Amino acid sequence: MCDNQKGILVVVSGFSGVGKGTMMKKLMKEHKEDYALSVSATTRSPRPGEVDGKSYFFVTKEKFEDMISQDKLIEYAQYVGNYYGTPKDYVFDQLKAGKSVILEIEIQGALKIKEKFPDTRLLFVTAPSADDLKKRLVGRGTETEEVIANRLKRASEECEGIEKYDYLVINDNLSEAVDKVHSIIQNSRFNNLGEIEQDLIINNTEYIKEMKSELKGFSKGE
Repeated sequence: MCDNQKGILVVVSGFSGVGKGTMMKKLMKEHKEDYALSVSATTRSPRPGEVDGKSYFFVTKEKFEDMISQDKLIEYAQYVGNYYGTPKDYVFDQLKAGKSVILEIEIQGALKIKEKFPDTRLLFVTAPSADDLKKRLVGRGTETEEVIANRLKRASEECEGIEKYDYLVINDNLSEAVDKVHSIIQNSRFNNLGEIEQDLIINNTEYIKEMKSELKGFSKGE
């Protein structure tokens, strides 16, 4: 349960296909009184099952650029040819109401938010291995081999920025990963930092090094 204390801002990022969206849906279902999930605006087309205003605010490039010019976004970035950004008003209203706000965005936007709001907690979600990540992307059955290759190449690039995050979550088992995210946010919010020390990025350097090596192999076509 949330109390009257102001919530914290949390950014969740991760490789494409790692299951961030599924994790956030389960987290919100189980702990809806604690969190608000920010809805991003994007210029990309909806995927099957996505709902405008719930999954994303789907807007035209012209509309998005108008939002930029009017300073209506906390952050924005371009990813695989499309704009993504976080509308301001909803985020700050929820924080004041005592809920922690979770932003599910990519690494460029995450680092911009951390720069503007240093108290933001950054969580990076990954698969157990690069092989597992590739299998998940292929298993979705929604993208061409070329797109999958581009996403793996992008993952290799993103891996270089993981050390700038605060915490690492490995999504091997969905329920356990969601519990881990909840634990990290709640303990961080109430300064019980000893409880989540093992999840700090700096305490997972060997895993990150291994993932970098594997992803570089994919990006080279190995």
